[in-house]
Amino acid sequence: MGTLRDLQFALQLKIEELRQRDTLIDELELELDTKDELIRRLQEELDRYRATVTLPGPSAVSAAQVEDKQRAKRRTVISEPFTLDPATLTMVSHKNCDKSQESQRLIQAAILKNDLLKNLDEREISSIIACMYPTTINQGCYVIQEGTSGAQAYVVEEGRLQLTKDGRKLLTVEPEDMCGELALLYNCVHTYSVSAQTDSKLWVIDRKSYQTILKQSGLNRLSHSVELLSSVPFLQPLPQDVIMKMSELMEETHYTQGDYIIRQGASGDTFYIISKGQVKVTEKKPGHEEQIVLCKLSERQWFGEKALWGEDIRTVNVTAVGEVTCLVIDRETFRDFIDALVFDCSHEMQRSHESKMRLDKDPGLLSSSILSDFHIIHTLAVGEFGHVDLVQLKSNIKSLFAMKVLKKTLILNSGRREHILREGRILMDAYCPFIVRLHKSFRDSECLYILTEACLGGDLSCLLKDKGCLDECSARFYTACVFEALTFLHCRGVTYRDVKPENVVLDEHGYAKLIGSRCLKRVEVGKKTWTFCGTPGYVAPEIILYKGHDTSADLWSLGVFLFELLSGGLPFSSSDLMKILTATIRGIDQIDFPKTISKSASSLIKKLCRSNPSQRLGCMRNGAKDVQKHKWFEGFNWDGLCKRSLHPPVIPKVKHPVDRSTCSRYTEDSVEEITSWDDF
Repeated sequence: MGTLRDLQFALQLKIEELRQRDTLIDELELELDTKDELIRRLQEELDRYRATVTLPGPSAVSAAQVEDKQRAKRRTVISEPFTLDPATLTMVSHKNCDKSQESQRLIQAAILKNDLLKNLDEREISSIIACMYPTTINQGCYVIQEGTSGAQAYVVEEGRLQLTKDGRKLLTVEPEDMCGELALLYNCVHTYSVSAQTDSKLWVIDRKSYQTILKQSGLNRLSHSVELLSSVPFLQPLPQDVIMKMSELMEETHYTQGDYIIRQGASGDTFYIISKGQVKVTEKKPGHEEQIVLCKLSERQWFGEKALWGEDIRTVNVTAVGEVTCLVIDRETFRDFIDALVFDCSHEMQRSHESKMRLDKDPGLLSSSILSDFHIIHTLAVGEFGHVDLVQLKSNIKSLFAMKVLKKTLILNSGRREHILREGRILMDAYCPFIVRLHKSFRDSECLYILTEACLGGDLSCLLKDKGCLDECSARFYTACVFEALTFLHCRGVTYRDVKPENVVLDEHGYAKLIGSRCLKRVEVGKKTWTFCGTPGYVAPEIILYKGHDTSADLWSLGVFLFELLSGGLPFSSSDLMKILTATIRGIDQIDFPKTISKSASSLIKKLCRSNPSQRLGCMRNGAKDVQKHKWFEGFNWDGLCKRSLHPPVIPKVKHPVDRSTCSRYTEDSVEEITSWDDF
């Protein structure tokens, strides 16, 4: 026993030693960040002098260091703005290139073998094949070079390509194989090279054509479904946005010649609308061997509607005549949908309004403040377009804020202007205790200055890094905070699209808040947006498949978020980005849950991560209440959370700096307050 105690004591000492080392490493990393920022600022000064003076020697050390740090993080991906205008449609439609039957067969086989593109429907695949154009590559030449960005995917028809990474040969790409498909989703940087081992013939599809085809297909499908539903008499009184929502619940089912869709005498609970083709309605009467043909139904006609109102014993047979496609909905889904029509966001909006009156009024001194009233204490972080400073109001040193300083040229050169403006417009009116408050903004000729509340408790990714994973009580608290923030946004028609621990910060009291994001977007009721946006591993399958998405994509991400809090890892993870995306498409049911996730938590995650967006918990009968009433949240005090009377799992140790001797101020040259986010 004595030996065991000695071992336990030694183990505790070792654990404590490791903790001290981790603390030292964190302190050193913070010191390094501070020095990086100092180098960055000195570099800016140096660049100004270089305009008139030539200085010798290298000077890009800090930029490389900052970039290396950024690469180590999970990066948010936002594809470039895309509008489906007549000119784009005309351009794509005129790209159709003649191909032999053999070439078409080969391209189709390559698409059906590809984990990403095989999920497209027949019409989409046919349109992509028609749009592909040929190119030839000589032996030894590169098709794709590692480290470059691209906008094309390739199918090999003749020849042989070699895929390498860091100079190592990984695989051979042969006829009927595809490469570069990730570039169809967004402007990615290739992590591998592809070169021709022999003279080769390839077929090419570019990103703009691919996205145009899929967006047009999605809009046509939605328009056709709405048109079919609107033709049904008992659905005609419903508003247009409700019809559009119902169209998402209708499943497309295909039948071939002679298939029985309905059998006489069987019980049924399904309603059908014919989308394509023709069906034959027959009846077999007692004492007769042959069936009597009653009628034939074609596109825009329907059958089985009695099943929606109660148990229905089918009195006829319905069989397919040739190829038939029907839109189908069952009784339970239809009833849930009709019951859900009475749901609105009034409860959540009222609660948010009360929170706004209690928590989010700007201090009186802040409303009349100008940029030079803020003293810079130190830099909190360095980002893609600038940096974030911790600042204090000179008239009240206890009032701490965060000031984002964004360079206009970097924003404009990256094509992110609209994203920044959209974020500003949305956050300026987001009075929610679970969203980091945007107080006011300024601008000068070079920069935007965005003043927000300072949440200095760190983000949840740091907490996960320290603990590995969270206990259920902690995960429940933080998930509830994020869910309240999402409910607030969704009630205003805003989708967040980038839920992840890095975007959830703790205030000084330990409450969690969503930070601002360039992924924020307002989506009208019943409509969708098609931008590829979010962090791989968190993005919903409809975003990857370019089917169009809305606020329901956030509920998928919330399920992934909860999985990571409880396990310390993602359900869809790999060193290969394409494998992450294809695993996401296959869905949560293909994932083995770790033992750290309880059955009730697993149930919630799986209900949030349904592949059909309209079937996710929070999108159905009772809206947000379905999530709040799930078994995993049983006993959780939602009102206490909103009134901030709950005791958070962690109370951050936040030091309030009071020494202003080293503080600097922003310049006052041509600075004006931003009152409208219509432009810079």
